[in-house]
Amino acid sequence: MAYGYKGKGILIHTLTEGNGMPLSNSTTAANGSEREQVMPLIDRIKVKSNQPGRPRKRVKVLAADKGYDSKDLRAALRKRGIRPQLPKRSWKTRKNQGRPIKISVPRFQQERCFAWFQRKYRRLVVRWERISACFNAFISLATIHIWINRILLLG
Repeated sequence: MAYGYKGKGILIHTLTEGNGMPLSNSTTAANGSEREQVMPLIDRIKVKSNQPGRPRKRVKVLAADKGYDSKDLRAALRKRGIRPQLPKRSWKTRKNQGRPIKISVPRFQQERCFAWFQRKYRRLVVRWERISACFNAFISLATIHIWINRILLLG
């Protein structure tokens, strides 16, 4: 580690619902794999419904960008009953096999959530905290604050 290094090379992984509201968050080092963080994020959520019984633990559809495209992730999602909506990565060495399929992935919900984090919570953008537990706590507080504001607007 270099002298004076604050450790700002992190990624914030957020799983959001259809309107861009954050459901679960995690942070990893910036040089880590994003695909490995999908299943732990899915395991952390509980989908609340007004039905009696246990809350649902899975979503119906998972939409992500090309960076999450892998056969292993698609198989793991299908095994859990989640439909992956992931566009295929394009390779220069791969031959074109048939007509290209155009899948429009609704990424603006995720980008909306990150815009809320950056606009309203400067502490998350600048990252003054050196301790990762404190930074994760501020991400959780920002998520709670976003949900409280949403509930107050609807109620």
